[in-house]
Amino acid sequence: LFAEVDKFYQLCDPEKENLCLYGYPNETWEVTLPAEEVPPEIPEPALGINFARDGMNEKDWLALVAVHSDSWLLAVSFYFAARFGFDKEARRRLFNMINNLPTIFEVVTGAAKKQIKEKAPNSTHKSNNKPSMKTYSKPESQSKAPKIAAPPKDEDESGEDYGEEEEEERDNTLCGTCGTNDGKDEFWICCDNCERWYHGKCVKITPARAEHIKHYKCPDCSNKRARA
Repeated sequence: LFAEVDKFYQLCDPEKENLCLYGYPNETWEVTLPAEEVPPEIPEPALGINFARDGMNEKDWLALVAVHSDSWLLAVSFYFAARFGFDKEARRRLFNMINNLPTIFEVVTGAAKKQIKEKAPNSTHKSNNKPSMKTYSKPESQSKAPKIAAPPKDEDESGEDYGEEEEEERDNTLCGTCGTNDGKDEFWICCDNCERWYHGKCVKITPARAEHIKHYKCPDCSNKRARA
C-alpha cells in the first residue's frame, strides 16, 4: 500500500469480480478472489476493494484499504488466539504487542512519522529541569462531508404545501439495483452520473465507505460486474 502502489493499483481492476487483499506471514501479498470455503479457514479480508478504485482519489482509496487491512489483521490475530486457547493475560499481551506497532493506516497516511516526531524527547533540556508535558495532536479528522450518503428524502420542511409531493416522491423512489423502495430508513446512495438512487447494501457501499467517495458511479455507469 506504500512501496508497491503501482502494482497493487493495476491488480485492483474494477472490471474484475470482488477482489480481496491478502497478506501472508512471509511478508508477501496477493490480490485475489475470496476463499470458496464456507466458513473460510481464517477471517476474510474486505470484499470488493477494487470496485471503489476509480470512484475515489487514489490516496483516499489506499487509506480506505489500509483501514480494512488493519481490521482484518486484528481479526486474524484474535482468531488464532481463540483457536490456540489464549487466556486473558495472553490476549492482553498479544494486543499490547500489536498496539506497540503503527497501524497500516498510520503508515500509509504518514501519521506514524508524525507521531514519532511528536514523541521524540527534547535533548536541549537539562536533566535537572522538570520534564515538560508532552502534547500529542489528534489525527486530522475528515473535513470532507460525505457527498452521497443519505436516503432519498427531500430535506425541505419549510411548509406543509409540499408535504404530499415529498411523500409521493419518496414513495416513488426505487433502488436502481433491486427495483424496490423498501428500507426508507436505511442507507441509500445516489449515482453522480445517472442520478439514480441505490440501497447501500445493494451496491455494497457502507456509510463509512461513502465518506471517502468524492464522485460515486453506480455499477451500471462503471460497467462493473457484480457477482451474484
